[in-house]
Amino acid sequence: MLTTTNETQWLQSGEASQHSEKNGSPTTLFVFGDSYVDTGNVKIDEPGSWKDPYGITFPGKPSGRFSDGRVLTDYIAKYLGLKSPAPYKFRRLMRHRLKYGINFAYAGTGVFSTMAKRPNMTTQIDFLEQLIKENVYTTSDLSKSVAYLSVCGNDYTYFMINDGSAEGFPPFIASMVNQTAINMHRIQSLGVGKVAVGGIHPLGCLPPVTGLYSYKECNKTLNDLIVRHNNALNEAVTKLNQQAKDHSTFFVFDLYGSFMSVLNHPSDYNIKEKFKACCDGLSMKYICGSMENNVKKYRVEIDSE
Repeated sequence: MLTTTNETQWLQSGEASQHSEKNGSPTTLFVFGDSYVDTGNVKIDEPGSWKDPYGITFPGKPSGRFSDGRVLTDYIAKYLGLKSPAPYKFRRLMRHRLKYGINFAYAGTGVFSTMAKRPNMTTQIDFLEQLIKENVYTTSDLSKSVAYLSVCGNDYTYFMINDGSAEGFPPFIASMVNQTAINMHRIQSLGVGKVAVGGIHPLGCLPPVTGLYSYKECNKTLNDLIVRHNNALNEAVTKLNQQAKDHSTFFVFDLYGSFMSVLNHPSDYNIKEKFKACCDGLSMKYICGSMENNVKKYRVEIDSE
């Protein structure tokens, strides 16, 4: 996982902020968001993360992650020295893991409602608030906890699909950032010690977009809009910290910079086709994981972790 200085400070947020134990590390991780952090909340009978080839490099079988292996949640938890938090859906079956936190993220969701008929971020935060009311987590637990919010663009995809205009994009960005800041403040007001949000990665460089350009280049116009979102998000988080007591409660993960670092130096990461998907359907009719008459209708190009 690539981290910036601010990200490292958040991950190591320790005694200076009085939100840690003796070793200076948080003890509990709460996760909210989408498929970039979902570790199993989507229904098992739905297509995708509970079917092959997902999970082939970790844990060796489908586990509800929209990845061949680990997702960002797993890497953050590992960095903190914690077990990956239990998916909210399995909270009753995995009570022994609740001390490490809970993952409330649902793939396909956003800050607002999207095409995915699953709990959006506001509802996910409602779930945490209800657990606090049920005394699943004490004030002490919360003060030693951190939260991560993944906002990776599903709202913008939904906006564009629903005939979102170029003129409407700037005000929609403002709405997105404003609601994200409200969500971060709400989580902190529930007692969580530190709250971080991921900036959006370069959506214009994702395979569904680069495929329109024969996988040769990114869509600069879309990336410029995402940069605008990220700049506004940084300003909003700066304002939140100015209003916070210790001025270092809220953080932004620079996922855009991390993605571009890889895309600009693909050979450093043993990547040969930087704009192509590692798993894709054999034609426009199919997607990763598609089957027809028990025959795979997708191709996979994945190296081991």
